[in-house]
Amino acid sequence: MTELVHYAVEGPLATITLDSPHNKNALSRQLVTELFGHLEAAEADADVRVVLVRSADRVFCSGADLSEATSEGMEEGARRIVALQRLVLTMSKPVVTEVLGAVRAGGIGLVAASDVAVVADEATFALTEVKLGLAAAIISLTVHHRMNPRAAALTTLGGEVFGGADAAAYGLVTRAVPADSLREEVDALCASLTTGAAQGLRESKAILNRDLVEKLDARGDELAALSARLFASDEAREAMTAFLNRRKQ
Repeated sequence: MTELVHYAVEGPLATITLDSPHNKNALSRQLVTELFGHLEAAEADADVRVVLVRSADRVFCSGADLSEATSEGMEEGARRIVALQRLVLTMSKPVVTEVLGAVRAGGIGLVAASDVAVVADEATFALTEVKLGLAAAIISLTVHHRMNPRAAALTTLGGEVFGGADAAAYGLVTRAVPADSLREEVDALCASLTTGAAQGLRESKAILNRDLVEKLDARGDELAALSARLFASDEAREAMTAFLNRRKQ
């Protein structure tokens, strides 16, 4: 089986690279499992201070794997994505995401769960669930926690594409920079974060994310069940099938 997520450690920095071009880094069972494993490996490595998540291609993540969702349902997948967000939030080390191109739907939950997100000005985001008869349920707690309320309403109800600069203005990401300086900005940021003492990073992150983790624990199961129900609905299945058929043409 071809590896979809790569892991490398250089000094105090662990880099996790999403590399599933056939489905634009969709959150398939395999990709989520591998991503989980690499995050846990970074957490267990006492020499790692900071974790960077990036993509091998321009697309960071296209969201849920709709092929799996239409054929097998989303009950287990929804719970795993909730658990993935929780892992990112509760790790003792800062998680940084780097986004050059497109992020859609569930992929935005991974960006929102990260502690710091740096994106290219030309990166694009869209909470497309509403277009398919779904709702941004399992990512709502992390995404809406980061965004200001008006921006959350506009992007969640509208489902339209917005750019990196808007994502920064909305509070979804930390900053947007020109694409040609993205890698340099991220490398400098990670180098700065690695100078933090392990205890200081751990305790500071726990303080920052405490309220969000409590909300996730209180409502995660409920939102996973809602997501699974919506994915299984006739309306959503019809819309997802039509979308997949268009993509094949």
